[in-house]
Amino acid sequence: MKENYQKQLDALLATLPPEGKPRLLLQSCCGPCSSYVLEYLTRYFRVTVLYYNPNIQPRSEYDRRLYWQQELIRQLPTPEPVELLACDYDGQRYLDAVRGLERAHGFDFFGTTLTVSPHKDAQRLNAIGAELAQQYGVRWLPSDFKKREGYKRSIELSRQYGLYRQEYCGCLYSKPVDNAAAGE
Repeated sequence: MKENYQKQLDALLATLPPEGKPRLLLQSCCGPCSSYVLEYLTRYFRVTVLYYNPNIQPRSEYDRRLYWQQELIRQLPTPEPVELLACDYDGQRYLDAVRGLERAHGFDFFGTTLTVSPHKDAQRLNAIGAELAQQYGVRWLPSDFKKREGYKRSIELSRQYGLYRQEYCGCLYSKPVDNAAAGE
């Protein structure tokens, strides 16, 4: 039976104290994916966006997405400032990049914007997050941000803020082939 992560998130949010927002480390691969999620979660958390996605190729694509992530954070009205923690482009795995950061920066929770995409498996992502929470002792923020029309809202926000919406997830295997360049 599939878990309803939106209901789990609702229950968790209902337990948060009205004052003194907890800190959330939120992994993001791009501005469009984080747009709705930031609009939603900044009501409940002090958010630091961890911009990291080691599979994005080439470097220019990584830099372009980082620029638009920064632009969204700059333009999006939030109850308090959103911080950005941008990792260097190094090709290392996500886990290697964040190991230790959860305690070094005092985060109460960690989560990801990836569940906003209809192409991502929220069940699998939440299972991985729960596993990592047990392993590292930091609470996982369960989510399925595509619920309640989160994906649709991310598209609206992308238009509103003029964000670059990429044509592929970032890895070379999903990049559309330029037929002209391929000689077709």
